[in-house]
Amino acid sequence: MDYLNSIILGIIEGITEFLPISSTGHLIIAEQWLGTRSEMFNIVIQAGAILAVTFIYWRRLLDLVLGWRDPQNRAYAAKLIVAFLITAVLGLIVKKLGFELPENVTPIAWALIIGGIWMIFAEWAAARRPPHTQITWLVAILVGIAQIVAGVFPGTSRSGATIFVAMLAGTGSRAAATEFAFLVGIPTMYAASGYELLKTFKDGGAAGENWTSLAIAFVVSTIVAFIAVKWLLSYIQSNRFTVFAIYRIILGVLLLGMAAAGLIR
Repeated sequence: MDYLNSIILGIIEGITEFLPISSTGHLIIAEQWLGTRSEMFNIVIQAGAILAVTFIYWRRLLDLVLGWRDPQNRAYAAKLIVAFLITAVLGLIVKKLGFELPENVTPIAWALIIGGIWMIFAEWAAARRPPHTQITWLVAILVGIAQIVAGVFPGTSRSGATIFVAMLAGTGSRAAATEFAFLVGIPTMYAASGYELLKTFKDGGAAGENWTSLAIAFVVSTIVAFIAVKWLLSYIQSNRFTVFAIYRIILGVLLLGMAAAGLIR
């Protein structure tokens, strides 16, 4: 049963980490029925999703590193670094303040609903502008801030927050906004996972872990995330994000109803 739960949670993480529907929110909800998982487990399945996106964007990342003499590559890389540094600094501040994830689904449900409405508005606003693909410094700064907002409010979705902030800040192209959001997410999530992993080992949290379950969850998360992101990148070429917004709103309303009925807490 533990292995089955690992597969299920790996699938949930792989699907939801980079789709704009909130992985943290879905995992917290799943734990209502499957039981709370260790911090090490959560780190491992997230690392699997990050690895999948790294595989997908390896050519783009290599081009940015090897093509640093190109002014456009240097400017793009500089904006990625600035967005990452803003997230890192604000993230450390949030950690020092002792922020903790909610233990019930009500705030997650509201974040899903509000995020869905926000996505619909962002799509509407972006559609009224020319489809610019340029990433400005304002976009980079706001994306860095958006990553922290998503971390503080589970259910917001890191990918959703960053993509739609980029679109509202002037990057009217869904593809360009998504690429920048995902590329910023790679170092951000590696750094966050590394930080939590070191902290877990230091505190002795790795003792007693079922490493077979961890390995299964990691592999499943990597494979599913690879498929999910590949599908998403193809989907947004000719479709809006509206279907995800509607899904978020419906799920949020259902969760509020279930919480009111005492079915979940």
